[in-house]
Amino acid sequence: MKRAVVLVSGGMDSAVTLAMARADGLACHALSVAYGQRHSSELVAAERLAAALGAIEHKTVQVDLRSIGGSALTADIAVPEQAGAGIPVTYVPARNTIMLSIALGWAEVLGASDIYCGVNAVDYSGYPDCRPAFIDAFQALANLATKAGVEGRPLRLHAPLIALGKADIVREGLCLGIDFAQTVSCYQADAEGRACGHCDACRLRAEGFAAAGVPDPTRYR
Repeated sequence: MKRAVVLVSGGMDSAVTLAMARADGLACHALSVAYGQRHSSELVAAERLAAALGAIEHKTVQVDLRSIGGSALTADIAVPEQAGAGIPVTYVPARNTIMLSIALGWAEVLGASDIYCGVNAVDYSGYPDCRPAFIDAFQALANLATKAGVEGRPLRLHAPLIALGKADIVREGLCLGIDFAQTVSCYQADAEGRACGHCDACRLRAEGFAAAGVPDPTRYR
């Protein structure tokens, strides 16, 4: 089987992305990043999901983004309960660039030619590193900046959810047999992975289940 590195955060989008990569017939190496996020229970969920969805291994890499702060997820900044205009304070500077760079390095080591990530540009919070332009730019970088790329073994970056709304993601996940109760999306989930029900991530998730006509299985505190 061909190998792929799949970024798995523990949330619903990355769970669906992993299931889709497995459905594509790939041997999936799941990668999570502990970057100092306040909702660290998502990493426990990521390990659980990687095992449940058939990843052949799961690796968690430590990166201390809390040391530079700049986000409500990595600094002592309150997580907003109302969506505002512009890029929100829950944006983590350069997070997806850093995560994809780690995935790119591991893919080279593994000899994998495919990288999957669960970014979404429809029902999302306005993050600049979730747009198609970012994915296209990183794809170009991947093949300019790696030994594999310059030696004619191109790496492909897949973002299969990028054009899907949250309701479509819910439907796709259910078709793939995902237990969404095992995922953690909340920006301030507690140690047991229970959601606050008020942050932007919780709002988008709840709206997705409602629009799909599916009962919300999220565990709220």
